[in-house]
Amino acid sequence: MIGLLLAAVSGLVWGVGDFAGGKASQRVDSKTVVVVSKAASIPLLLLFLVLLPTAPHAGALGWGAAAGALGMVGMMVFYRAMAGGAMTIVAPVSAVTSALLPLVAGLISGERPGGLALTGAACAIIAIGLVSLAPGTAGGPKISAGLLGMALGAGVAFGLFFICLSAAGDAAGGDAGMWPVLGAQVTAVALGAPLLLRRAERGRIVPGGTPLRWLLAAGTLDMSANALYILAVQRGDLSIIAPVASLYPVSTVLLAMLVDRERLRPVQLAGLGLAATALVLVAS
Repeated sequence: MIGLLLAAVSGLVWGVGDFAGGKASQRVDSKTVVVVSKAASIPLLLLFLVLLPTAPHAGALGWGAAAGALGMVGMMVFYRAMAGGAMTIVAPVSAVTSALLPLVAGLISGERPGGLALTGAACAIIAIGLVSLAPGTAGGPKISAGLLGMALGAGVAFGLFFICLSAAGDAAGGDAGMWPVLGAQVTAVALGAPLLLRRAERGRIVPGGTPLRWLLAAGTLDMSANALYILAVQRGDLSIIAPVASLYPVSTVLLAMLVDRERLRPVQLAGLGLAATALVLVAS
């Protein structure tokens, strides 16, 4: 039960972090937001390492580094796909793929969750797709094979991110602590550093004031969600933990409704209801 609770909270925190990142991206290039926010979160991560001490483990760090690389690749591909239009297809395809892949991987590895829990995981995946649906635009760009491929590719990268963090815990005997998250954050920053250096040559990278506050909030929340997820997946089945943690679009959509006064579409309301049903089932 504690694993499911941690997974649900990690999804909640991820969603709030995504909202903060989205607000920062209204004033700052989205790729810059990703890299700088991850770099800014490292001091807090070091504090977590002190508060949750475990012995360093090369395998945990290695799997964490792989997760960080996959996460960065997934974000870059996802942003490129979103820039190509057809967000009503790109967002849900990526989100559902990222949740489905760990479910399948967990079952293949021998996990056998109960019938209700498995049904709840399936409901969570459907809910993710429904909540992620963006309003369509009349006469907007049509989905192409290349755009669909990028959406699937981003989803696969995000799904492998979840799987790698789970493998990091297994490599350390079930107690990897925060070392996989450290490996992921440092690798992501290292991969994004050349991008920042090129942008720094053109002038100031990040403005101060409100955009900076949103950016710092995004980094803190994203890293905290990663930490909660690694703790969750060490205490439960990947096939259940990952779909529950992947419900992060729920909190993003709710914040958009409360803060930005966006209206929820009926299909998104249905997704929220299905998400609640999923949580009840997996907790049964």
